[in-house]
Amino acid sequence: MGRGAARLVCLVVWAQTFAGCASILGIEEQTLESGDAGSDGSAFDATADTASGGDGASTDSSAPMDSGTPTDSNAPMDSSSSTDAAGEEEQPGCGPGTRSCAGPQPTLCVDGAWQNSGAPCSGTTLCVDGTCAASPPSCAEAGPGTTTCGAGNESCCTHLPVPGGIYDRTYANLGSGPTGASDPATVSSFRLDEYEVTVGRFRTFVAAWDVGYTPPAGSGTHSYLNQGMGLIDPVSGQPETGWLASDDANLDPSDTNLGGCVSSGEAYSTWTPSPGDDESLPINCLNWYEAYAFCIWDQGFLPSEAEWEYASAGGSLELEYPWGAAAPGTASQYAIYGCNYPDGSGTCTGVANFAPVGTAVMGVGVWGQLDLSGSVLEWNLDAYANYVDPCSDCAYLTPGSDRVTRGGGAGYDLASLRPPARNSSDPAARDSDVGLRCARAP
Repeated sequence: MGRGAARLVCLVVWAQTFAGCASILGIEEQTLESGDAGSDGSAFDATADTASGGDGASTDSSAPMDSGTPTDSNAPMDSSSSTDAAGEEEQPGCGPGTRSCAGPQPTLCVDGAWQNSGAPCSGTTLCVDGTCAASPPSCAEAGPGTTTCGAGNESCCTHLPVPGGIYDRTYANLGSGPTGASDPATVSSFRLDEYEVTVGRFRTFVAAWDVGYTPPAGSGTHSYLNQGMGLIDPVSGQPETGWLASDDANLDPSDTNLGGCVSSGEAYSTWTPSPGDDESLPINCLNWYEAYAFCIWDQGFLPSEAEWEYASAGGSLELEYPWGAAAPGTASQYAIYGCNYPDGSGTCTGVANFAPVGTAVMGVGVWGQLDLSGSVLEWNLDAYANYVDPCSDCAYLTPGSDRVTRGGGAGYDLASLRPPARNSSDPAARDSDVGLRCARAP
């Protein structure tokens, strides 16, 4: 089943029970242990500099969720249906005059049914809330890795709404529901990119950096939260500072640095000095500062750890995996992990173990994002710290501390794919298993 079909089926079933969704998707209850992953579980560890990355040195498979039924306002269906005045059944989520998106196709609700509204968005535009809007800068030029993502060759900058709610950051789930829930967090609505950042998208940022771009001091905050203060550190009570002028010195996305992830004689960097066949692969071998700067330049920001996990876990559903409880197997249908791509062998051979973003179409998350598990770990905004309760639009913001990475990578093991699994890494480290995804204002 493709990503769009799976999403639409599940949206209808969620109104009843997640078990019903599991049944439709052929999900079976698993008996896998979801305890701490312990080590990073990586089958390869290619670090290009002398910084001690510590990726996976600390993993925590606990995390919880909450209130609010997950919905996807970008899909032409949701978890409810109704009957109009004439007695005809309306399509779920379709209210008079409501606009939405079915992939790149703008849709409009007319007489209780979704209808196409104009031509599909293409080129350097993408469908946002039912209209074609200008793409973020990294997809402003059509080409491989910018406008060629997904089965429909849509914009690689497509971003989807994630409705806010409450969830527990710590939980275990073996396929029959969350247990051991603790560390509650409240997350406000935001948007999260459907795809991880590709080589092609990152190349446009490098071109801007080459001619002098650095983020403005104070940029990159969740400025729509807390009367403009952004996220709040639950320990210090201080708001986000955003980009610091001192961070400029840590930006160096050169060919040497981005191309330097090598392990056991094998090259694992997806970056190439000139555009080639790897433009649709996830960018890796970049440090935290470069990930943060990219998202700021691309009109977004790095997601907080609470936001990232909330999206991966499906909010209060607190799923075993972003897609549910189906075992991911080794065919790369649900996740790119364990060096199983491209042939299921589990043999780590270099950059060939990375798949174009969005390849694992059955691994689609509750709100439409792909590759939340596997492919590459993703830099989060937060410094790595023990959870502090409560957390309401919070982030740990201690400068200079190790930063959180989430989601498992192409060479990582099964345990790393679970939403609560945490890793920490030196923000200056460059690792072949680490890339990024950007978040945006709702």
